[in-house]
Formats: sequence, structure tokens, C-alpha cells
Amino acid sequence: MDARAEAVRALPPIDECLRAAQANPALAGFSRIYLKLMVQRAQAELRAAILSGRDAIRRDRAAMIAAVARAVARAVAADEPRLRPVVNATGVVLHTNLGRAILAESAIEAVEMAARSAVNLEYDLETGARGDRDTIVEDEICALTGAEAATVVNNNAAAVVLALNSLAEGREVIVSRGEMIEIGGSFRLPDVMAKSGAIIREVGTTNRTHPGDYADAIGPETALLLKVHPSNYRVVGFTSEVALEELVEIGRARGIDVMEDLGSGAIVDLTEFGIPREPLVRERIAAGAAIVTFSGDKLLGGPQAGVIAGQRGPIERIKRNPLKRALRCDKLTLAALAATLRLYLRSGDLGEELPTIRLLGRRASEIGAIAPRAREIVAERLAGEYVVEIVDAASQVGSGAMPVEELKSVALRVSHPEKSANAIAAMFRRARIIGRVVDDSFHLDLRTVEDPAVFAVKLEAD
Repeated sequence: MDARAEAVRALPPIDECLRAAQANPALAGFSRIYLKLMVQRAQAELRAAILSGRDAIRRDRAAMIAAVARAVARAVAADEPRLRPVVNATGVVLHTNLGRAILAESAIEAVEMAARSAVNLEYDLETGARGDRDTIVEDEICALTGAEAATVVNNNAAAVVLALNSLAEGREVIVSRGEMIEIGGSFRLPDVMAKSGAIIREVGTTNRTHPGDYADAIGPETALLLKVHPSNYRVVGFTSEVALEELVEIGRARGIDVMEDLGSGAIVDLTEFGIPREPLVRERIAAGAAIVTFSGDKLLGGPQAGVIAGQRGPIERIKRNPLKRALRCDKLTLAALAATLRLYLRSGDLGEELPTIRLLGRRASEIGAIAPRAREIVAERLAGEYVVEIVDAASQVGSGAMPVEELKSVALRVSHPEKSANAIAAMFRRARIIGRVVDDSFHLDLRTVEDPAVFAVKLEAD
């Protein structure tokens, strides 16, 4: 047998190493479950080190137990929560991998309140009877969108599944082939729809769909006409799509409702803040969509949630679906969403109070004003042969919203004569600063960095 493999097989059992760890005064006070987890991690680390040749092969059992115990002590000292704060210097405002929208201060305060205290989540303070958690946000959603009724679930994919399951299970849903998109994480809309129990009937082609395609496909088993807003893609060139208004007319003539998955879900006209325009939920409901679904943590700027708004009849059917309970939001999400919606209703300066709109609306000149200080801080912390330059950049909205829109920005380009852009990116990641590689150069896009002092804090800690 290979000596390394033999050494790995000879590692002492978990329980034996655990007893050694528990005997260490420095580890007193930690639970047995926690120390066992640390022993398992330490053994995995030692096993990998032996197999790779990075660690000496030990024959003595006591020495191996001591090595594991030392590794446990190191693991405990370095142990941190898996979810950690990072600096988003990618320039992508709604970065899915970094948690999408940053909450407004009022939403953060609402979450803290709900986390610290019992709340009237499903309790009617007037009557003392059981209440409905939808009432926490329903009036605000209706006021902002013009909907007759609304409900919320844990994300927009869940909203689509729940709506289709409630309104079209076992029946046909007609949708344009050009709108059968793939969303983040390789989740494809046809797969999501299929899980709802609805039968998908595609019409048209990838680039062109006409009103007659929908009309000709309608039959006795048709339950819904579905439109999907292309929030994370664009087909350009020789294209044709059916406008929502036309689709509603086709549906009305045959007594069939229209549902639209709007995705990003803008609530206000973003051009007021210097941001490219997106269709408004209010406009889609006014155009006759019976159901509109959209995300809470994209252009709305709130927590992860899927909002379902529209006509009272379909919404009531959705609320009665037993699946609704499996997909419902908890008190923390509802607290944050309610506070975000109240900002839209009450704020006199939404562009300042809501981080998503504030970051998206920053002008290149405003971003450029902080660039010299940011360059100074980063250059000072790096020293050596690193070169830090101020360059023009193009930011993105992110999370599939406005996929072809670029926002003018300013970035720091960091280079080194001997290190690749990827190596520099890895170095910054160790300091929990996330930038991006552009044309073989490492960039720190300042659109998503409002205070350059965060670079000093993170690089100092590293």
C-alpha cells in the first residue's frame, strides 16, 4: 500500500481525537457537537495535506492525535460564519451572487424589530382572532400597482409556479417560444412551468410571434395566455412579439385570462432618477393582465420575495392553494418588504433613501469625484510594484434586469508586472473585496462603492 494512503488510514477515530480536543483548556466551553465538527474539518485538512505531500507522514498514534488537536485549535480560532460581509466593487448593483438589493435603513430597522420581538404576523389586533399575513403588505402593493389584490411568496420563480398551479394545473398555458427563457442558476422557465402541473403550449418561433399564433392555439383546454418580459435577455434584428394589450384582447374574446411574469418589477418610472426605463407593474395591470408576478429584490430594492398582483378573483384562487403555505414568506421578509413599500408611498427623496435606486442613479461625475481618494487608499495599502489607475468603466444593473444597458462609471485598474489579473482578483477576494476582470485587467468599479474608506478597512484587515 502507498505510504501516504496507509498514513491516512491510520488516522485516529473521530471520538479519540474529540476527547483530546475536549481536554484542551483553550477549547473549554465549546459544545461537543461543535468540537466534533471542528475535528472532522481538521481530519479532512490533515488527510488532504498527507495525500498531497504537504504534511509529514506520522507513524506514532499520539503524534497524529496531537496533530489533529492542533488543527482543531487552529480551526476554532479561524472559524467564522459562512455568510460574511464583502465589498461589492464589481459595478453590478443587483449582483445575485452577492445578495442582490441592499435594504434601506428603514427596512433594516423593521427586520431588527421583527427579529427581536413577537409581532402580529397572523394576529388581528382589533378582534383577537387569527389574521392573514398578506395584510401586512397587500394594501401597499395594491396602492402602488393599481391591483385589486395581491399576495407574496419567497421568490419570483415560486410566484410563477404557484400562479400557474392555481390557475392552470392540468390545462394548457400558451406562451411564445421566444419567451421560454433560462433564468439564473441554469433554471429554465419551461422546467419551472412544468413543475406547476400546467401543460406548456409554445407558439411562434424564437424571434417572431404574431397575434394569430396565440389565437390559433386556443382550445377547450386553454387556461391561460402567458407573457414573459425579457428582463434577462434581448433578441434583436428580425423580431416580432405580441404586445400585452393585443394579448389581452385575444384573451377577452375567448374568455381567457392573461398572466405576465414581469421579472424585475419596476414600481416607479426610473427615468426620474437617470436610470433606463423598465415597464411598470401598474402599466401592465392597467393594460389588462389578470396576474403580474415580479421580484422583491431586484428593481424594487427590497428583500427576496415574489409578488403576485392582479385581479381579485385569480388572486383569491392563488391564496386558497395549499401550496401557498409551503412558499409563504416569514416575518423578517414581510417586515423588510412592508418597510420598502412604505418608502415608495411616503418618501420625499426615494432616490436617496433606497440604496438600489441611489446606486443605479449615480452619475459618472459623482463616482469620479471619489476615485482619487479610492486610488490613494488602494495604492498605499498595496505598495510594491502594483499600479493603480483611474479608468472609465461600464457598470450593469444585474440580476437579469436591463441586460443590454450599460451605466457609465469609473473604476480603479490594478495591475502588477508579474501577477495576472486573476491572481490579483484572488488577492482582493482574500480581503473580501470583490472586483471583476475586464480584458485581462482587474477592476474595482466604484459605482457600487460609496465610501472608499472600506478599502482601507478591508485591506488593513487582510
